[in-house]
Amino acid sequence: MEQNSNKQITYSNQNSISRICLVCHQPLLPEYYFCPNCGTKIKQTTLSTTIQTQLLIYAFSIVLPTILFIFIKKWPGNKYSKSNNPKEKQIGQIAWVLLIVSTVLTMWFSYIQIQKMIKSSINSISNINTDIGSF
Repeated sequence: MEQNSNKQITYSNQNSISRICLVCHQPLLPEYYFCPNCGTKIKQTTLSTTIQTQLLIYAFSIVLPTILFIFIKKWPGNKYSKSNNPKEKQIGQIAWVLLIVSTVLTMWFSYIQIQKMIKSSINSISNINTDIGSF
């Protein structure tokens, strides 16, 4: 048995029917994530894999480059991609792909728009010079 600074407890015998909390010594059922007596974290909670959660993460991944990574710490894709659960990990990997693709597309679109603005400015200056030269 180990206890770290976060009060998260790891048990050497995870398959036992009844475990004991290391903090308050109350019996625990295997499905508990927190001790019902003292609230100590017993094991990592699972992440939601519902369609609604997936769509939210994917939409956030697409929009994130547009808001210049201001909320990268709040982006759930990191948490999902680091999970040990295969379904959660897959959601995180898809979110990363969407984030990278949308970043590349945003940069490409910005580059195209800047090029158009530069050409437009050059054409305007050329037209002004032509108009001035005709006087």
